[in-house]
Amino acid sequence: MFHIMRIYLLSAIVFLIFDLFWLLVVSQKMYQQFIGHLMGDVRIMPAIIFYFLYVSGVLYFVILPGIEKNSLIYTLLSGAFFGLICYATYDLTNLSTLKNWPVTMTLIDLAWGTFVTGSTSGIVYLLNKFLFERG
Repeated sequence: MFHIMRIYLLSAIVFLIFDLFWLLVVSQKMYQQFIGHLMGDVRIMPAIIFYFLYVSGVLYFVILPGIEKNSLIYTLLSGAFFGLICYATYDLTNLSTLKNWPVTMTLIDLAWGTFVTGSTSGIVYLLNKFLFERG
């Protein structure tokens, strides 16, 4: 159980580093341009709950099976697919239900979800190999 907690913590750190860089540096102006009229103050508790649940899903559905299969390729591809599915759930729901939800932002967000989840999964797989599985 301690090993899983260490991998979870690694996953949370790697994902947060990527996602905070994306949100604070790369995409902040894009979100303001496309959906600024919908944005309000950041509510910390829902954000914490999202990160806890999302990282739990990545760990359970992607990283642990990848470690069990001993396959970096499986982990990267499964992570990318999981990210695409999760981000598509949010973005395509918004696209289908919210007036003037931008298609461009949806496509960029789908690409980001695919990249960030695949990359996080692969990095954590490798960190686990080098930090925790060395004899």
